[in-house]
Amino acid sequence: MDLNDARWRKSSRSNGNGGECVEVATNLLGVVAVRDSKNPAGSALLFAPEVWADFLTRIKTDSAV
Repeated sequence: MDLNDARWRKSSRSNGNGGECVEVATNLLGVVAVRDSKNPAGSALLFAPEVWADFLTRIKTDSAV
């Protein structure tokens, strides 16, 4: 998949000092892309938007416990 038009943003939960950052692009049609900000030219994981939304709901719910 061509990710040239992806608009990447860092996770609000990423650790800025340690360099362990996750970037997410949600502007692509039919897919959410996730990559390691330390390796922007590397591979990205691709998720269906509904799968990504379910993941976010689950981690938010689990972290509240």
